[in-house]
Amino acid sequence: MVGLQRHPEPGSRGRGACACGWPGTTDYPIGWEVADAAGIYEPVIEGPQEDWERHLDEVEARTVPLPEVMAELLERVGAQLNSPAAQAPVAALKAVAALEEMTRRVARDAAYMAEADELSWESIATSLGLTEGAARSRLKHDALRH
Repeated sequence: MVGLQRHPEPGSRGRGACACGWPGTTDYPIGWEVADAAGIYEPVIEGPQEDWERHLDEVEARTVPLPEVMAELLERVGAQLNSPAAQAPVAALKAVAALEEMTRRVARDAAYMAEADELSWESIATSLGLTEGAARSRLKHDALRH
């Protein structure tokens, strides 16, 4: 995630950063033309944004790949949910509630199986694209879902 201080000073520099702890390594000048004078919007500064997106691509490349059939199915479900949402938002909400119930059960079972397989936290974290602490938290949360 790329962030800036609220009101950049002249000559300020910024770099990308991620919630996982990754620090961007390149400092980029923050030009006044991209800083929002009212402080309402956070401007996108291309250099740090591109660094962060490259970091996300690297993390994604290390994660466990979704089977192609599952990725296609998720894409179709997303398209279907977005389609009626504009026309029938209550129907979309009902579908989302059903998906949440299903994912709650699947996540709980998968968390138990991952723990039973005695995988290392480093392996689980890398496979999910998370830090070890975030992976532990995720599995504990998923295991306790009812």
